[in-house]
Amino acid sequence: MSPSKVSPPSTTTQHFPHIHDDPASLPQSLDPFTITTSTGFMPYRMGPTHLPEAFQPLMALLDRMPVRKADGSPGLLATYELGPTVQAGFPDLTDEVDKLVTEDGAPDLFTITAVFRDYTFLASAYLLEPCWESWNCSADKGYGFGRDVLPRAIAVPMYRCAQLLDIPPFMSYAASYALFNYNVADNAKGLVYDNLRLVRAFEYGLDPKSSEAGFILTHVDMVKWSGSLIAGAIKIVDTIEQGGPRSDVNDGFREILSAMEKIEAAMEDMWANSKPGEYLSFRVFIFGITSQSMFPNGVIYEGVLDDNRLNFRGESGANDSMIPLLDHLLQIPMPSTPLTKILHEFRAYRPLPHREFLAHMNAKCAELDIRAFAVRDTETAICFLKTLNHVRSFRWRHWLFAREYIIRRTPHPTATGGSPIVTWLPNQLSAVMDMMISLYETYLAPQKTAGGKGPDGLTGYDAVCQKQVEPMMEMVRDQREKLAREVERWCKERGV
Repeated sequence: MSPSKVSPPSTTTQHFPHIHDDPASLPQSLDPFTITTSTGFMPYRMGPTHLPEAFQPLMALLDRMPVRKADGSPGLLATYELGPTVQAGFPDLTDEVDKLVTEDGAPDLFTITAVFRDYTFLASAYLLEPCWESWNCSADKGYGFGRDVLPRAIAVPMYRCAQLLDIPPFMSYAASYALFNYNVADNAKGLVYDNLRLVRAFEYGLDPKSSEAGFILTHVDMVKWSGSLIAGAIKIVDTIEQGGPRSDVNDGFREILSAMEKIEAAMEDMWANSKPGEYLSFRVFIFGITSQSMFPNGVIYEGVLDDNRLNFRGESGANDSMIPLLDHLLQIPMPSTPLTKILHEFRAYRPLPHREFLAHMNAKCAELDIRAFAVRDTETAICFLKTLNHVRSFRWRHWLFAREYIIRRTPHPTATGGSPIVTWLPNQLSAVMDMMISLYETYLAPQKTAGGKGPDGLTGYDAVCQKQVEPMMEMVRDQREKLAREVERWCKERGV
């Protein structure tokens, strides 16, 4: 009897050998954002709340830093004393960073990421403290100017951590602000939203009921479902690559659709978890340097790159990796505009494992032409269209957040990441709507008027399918017109 045929490993498994591993088995020498189908784009374990003893001066200063400390008393930012405190003699702990190694002598990237997180909180608070004071004290709620020199004792160790992690030396969404900045109150309860707590905060975020905590922890609550998103995408790509059955591809899409329902349900909770009227206050501390009026000449990092002035984009939910994964899987064509260029620049601020995985998926989906495969079958085409609709829905909700939390409340023209606040999100949202309409009109609508037969002999777009798709497409058309009117109105009001 001949041995049973074993399928060769997929290119995904070859490139990402830990993708199906138990996260608990991964060593601390790996980047904490090493992707698995269990943890998705979350770290393979929660970031530590405490650093090694050598970093006690950093931890002590961060404990004193927030506007309201853990014990409820005012911290250094409440009285604008963080800068003077740092300048009075904060130690340079760069040498301690290189001592963070595992038993086999490799860099302990897990602990280094926690040190990076803490330095980025200190750096942003130091640079933006004058803007916080201006925001609180000026009648027009302007930001004024930030500090344009970051002291060596903060700049050099933060830069060293960034080198080891291959990430820009500034606060980022995953490795700093959100996805490596949470813990749980009760280990037995796991990642239930009410059990989540922040490790670091600027304003009132150490109170889990505050809007600052709600803003950050809602992102954690969303991304915790990303494992199924990745598993579904891998199933689609690997099945097509290995010539597997179309039913497995459809199952992969259904796994993504189920994950997106949970992600968007968690996203919708933002309205309750973080009050729109309170966002602009703690938002002061997450601005970047690039394209911001607070830093017209960049920032000097003392002791770094010959003290040249540097610019970095600020923390932004646009740095999350979930929707970019679907952008690649669905091959959504973005317009060739300066706004899309910003979208590409954000890629550098994701953890290295995220960047590598997204680049692989982008190339592999283009090579396999997932879209062309999907539209050759009505059931797959509808799954594909529904997945596009979730990307639209996600981006539409993001636009509503930007409108209600920011645009209606401040004339400041740029988002925290440095993108134009009115036009940037609609740039991507419009691209998704345009693709949905094109796909529907090309492959599904013709089946209604041609005796149930569409291009390339497509069949199966029956009354049941139409009941699923037609209301969705009507909403997309209405929403596209509404978005265009809103953007035009806001641009006129702001003189954009």
